[in-house]
Amino acid sequence: MAEDAEGPHGHMPAVINSDTDLRAWCTRLASGSGPIAVDAERASGYRYSQRAYLVQVKRQGAGTLLIDPIGIADFTPLAQAMSDAEWIIHAATQDLPCLAEIGLVPESVFDTELAGRLLGRERVGLAPLVESELGVHLEKGHGAADWSKRPLDPALIRYAALDVEFLIELRDVLASELRAAGKSHIADQEFHKLLGFRPKEPGPDPWRRTSGLHKARKPRQLAVVRELWNARDELARTTDTAPGRILPDSAMVAAAHSNATTPQELLDSDGFHGRGAAKHLPLWWAAVRKARDLANSELPVASPPSGGLPPPRAWEDRNPDAHARLLVAREVLARLSEERAIPVENLMTPELVRSVCWEGPADPAAAFRSGGAREWQVELVAPALTSAWADTDAEAR
Repeated sequence: MAEDAEGPHGHMPAVINSDTDLRAWCTRLASGSGPIAVDAERASGYRYSQRAYLVQVKRQGAGTLLIDPIGIADFTPLAQAMSDAEWIIHAATQDLPCLAEIGLVPESVFDTELAGRLLGRERVGLAPLVESELGVHLEKGHGAADWSKRPLDPALIRYAALDVEFLIELRDVLASELRAAGKSHIADQEFHKLLGFRPKEPGPDPWRRTSGLHKARKPRQLAVVRELWNARDELARTTDTAPGRILPDSAMVAAAHSNATTPQELLDSDGFHGRGAAKHLPLWWAAVRKARDLANSELPVASPPSGGLPPPRAWEDRNPDAHARLLVAREVLARLSEERAIPVENLMTPELVRSVCWEGPADPAAAFRSGGAREWQVELVAPALTSAWADTDAEAR
């Protein structure tokens, strides 16, 4: 049964860990009014999965509730109680995927971090925004904690409650400032886009994101890193442990340079040490041996074809017209960013800008739309780029 305890304002919200308690509280939540502040805590630095280990909600007339998903089998009552309300989330793309995993999907959302960006705020973390907009100093410091451990530490519970304590008030202030800045229509389009957010797929060679991989220059060394990464990833997945807690990237790169002829020599090599290295040494040694036994034709290439655009540094030689368009685009976007007090990356995604610059379409606005740009972005950026490119072409002639 949920219990109340003293918290940041003299009262710590209940922690719900049973379906019976959740159903009872959801009646109270549904009878509340206005938007619902929502947050979730994961254990990214400790677990392989990105599941939610705590969900926090707050609503006027209902109060604050902390939900322990580990003890809940059916989130349907919570989803129903939240279905008709706007959700207020800070940095929504971080929490929406893990909330969707348990069946919690908003129909309307207000992202306070994104609102801060659209208003040109330099510091858009929750604590800085609460301080700058509300004048409240918010004590933070447990974001990187292991939220999967049970029982939850009371200090973590207090921290979690603070994450939703001021979101409703913060939302109201930011919404007022967006209206005053003439940016409400921009925010509405950006928030609507969030409803369809999906995490980016890892790509065909996720092992190539290994930190320090640039130090492994030879194909055989790359093969060692690849086989160790695959072995570590499988172990991390089956044990639900963050890969870096099993074997650090630095150890895999060190193994690629090692001339060890036995498992013990591998363990003794520079950089290849730590509890995870020793505990699973047979697995790591098998991966190293596998890489060493591969035929040359099976080795990874140093720089595989990306399937996408070449890096901008190569454009001047490979596509001079695109290079010229990109230089102009950067100038235009920097000017618009300063004029509108909106970060460049929010005016238009860098990937989409590069794609349109590379192709040089006859109708940049249509190209931006087909690439997923919001209408406000198209209306602001496309005419400015089209005009600037035309001026550049005229000067060149």
